[in-house]
Amino acid sequence: MENTTSESSQPTTQVQIPLPNSSTVLILGIISIVLCWCHGIFGLIIAIIALVLANRDMSLYAQNPERYTPSSYSNLKTGRTIAIIGLVLAAVFMFMLVIGLLFLGLNFAMFPWEMFNGNNY
Repeated sequence: MENTTSESSQPTTQVQIPLPNSSTVLILGIISIVLCWCHGIFGLIIAIIALVLANRDMSLYAQNPERYTPSSYSNLKTGRTIAIIGLVLAAVFMFMLVIGLLFLGLNFAMFPWEMFNGNNY
């Protein structure tokens, strides 16, 4: 009688878990687009936080891709893309705000303030 073991015939399945911050990156990316119109700074900060979290999770996925679910990696890539869009929108809005304030300052500098000295009534 031979003693046969079926250890080699059983596949070892590792339970896949979602990436730790995939949903957070997606939510922060969406919030960064929504808040990029609030003077740009809030959207800029949130987009940078989302990109930092996305880079951490991407390095985790690169080290061991079979450990994490493909859907969480897809959410991570989508959230990273949305965060980049939010970052660009916030930066453009801040640039336009600075240009607008400079233009407003130039208009006040060129205004003829001498006619308001109080002696011309």
